[in-house]
Amino acid sequence: MQSVVLLVVVATTVTVLLRLFVVQPFYVPSASMEPGLTVNDRIVVEKASYWFGGEPQRGDLVVFSDPGGWLDEPDADDGGSVHDTLKAMGLLPTGGHLVKRVIGVGGDTIVCCDDQGRLVINGDPVDESGFIAPQERCDGPMAGCSGWRAKVPEGRLFVMGDNRDHSADSSFHLCRSGAQGCDPDAAYVPVDLVVGRVAALLWPLDHAHLVHRPTAFDQVSAPSDAAR
Repeated sequence: MQSVVLLVVVATTVTVLLRLFVVQPFYVPSASMEPGLTVNDRIVVEKASYWFGGEPQRGDLVVFSDPGGWLDEPDADDGGSVHDTLKAMGLLPTGGHLVKRVIGVGGDTIVCCDDQGRLVINGDPVDESGFIAPQERCDGPMAGCSGWRAKVPEGRLFVMGDNRDHSADSSFHLCRSGAQGCDPDAAYVPVDLVVGRVAALLWPLDHAHLVHRPTAFDQVSAPSDAAR
């Protein structure tokens, strides 16, 4: 009996440590990341990529805590104390977070859009057709296509959903000139709120795959004084 108890304690400890420092499961609560991630998909987030000063890069799929007012409601799942304990241990997916794609990092200037409807980052147009949902007009419609511009502060991220027509993301929260009661920082996510990078989709099994950063962002130039 003692050996069984010891085994349970060791297994629980290892699970908690893995959840805190290595990986953590989540579920996808909305259609904002279609076509790659759909509602109720189970994903796993790895945290090691951002250890030792590493930070999210353009194109990463990241999970982050609500920076303030992005979620309509807190996680409404109330399964009792045992359920909550399992979630805290990482044995059940966790709600109350958001998953989006990093479009811009600190210092980047993002413009919507060029004459082909593509986002332009630091002067370089990005072809996102390989991973976002098809768009009728441009690749940033939640904030409109009338020439919005975002300069990402240091230590912040500009993030967007792949299903641009149905994602209340940075473009949706972007404060444009003349808006009333608008917080100019509302469009940006502090880096320290990022839990980690989405490494894989685990469930459903017929949809399971590893998640990689798109090559579309590889040719984006570093921020320059001209782009700023």
